[in-house]
Amino acid sequence: MEKKITLLFLCTGNSCRSQMAEGWTRALKGEKIDVYSAGIEPHGLNPYAVKVMKEAGIDISGHKSKNVLDFFNKKMEFDYVITVCGHANETCPVFPAKTKHIHVGFDDPPKLAENAKSEEEALNHYRRVRDEIKVFVETLPEGLYKL
Repeated sequence: MEKKITLLFLCTGNSCRSQMAEGWTRALKGEKIDVYSAGIEPHGLNPYAVKVMKEAGIDISGHKSKNVLDFFNKKMEFDYVITVCGHANETCPVFPAKTKHIHVGFDDPPKLAENAKSEEEALNHYRRVRDEIKVFVETLPEGLYKL
């Protein structure tokens, strides 16, 4: 049996994009990837992210917003760290040399939804980003080797 790769999705708040990426990866690629998510400055789980993932059949309601430093304190090692937002990419801590850092940016649903005229319009921003993250996750782990 092939060894699972370990992967960390990193975002600023670990509230939305990285949580969705972790949820998709667990559901679609759990047999090949041990996946985690964390934030530079954890903000708590975004309820709209939970809602749109549930619409897609994935329950992330039990996820917790985690600080990336917790993984350093536990001395966890990752094969890949994927930053999913610009701020996390710019402020990503230095991981051990064996860890490959990749940036795959996605739009920030809360920012996009700030001027939404209705909850449905706001949710549509979350749904679009959710679906874009799913498309990326479907390429894993093979897609990582090309980045």
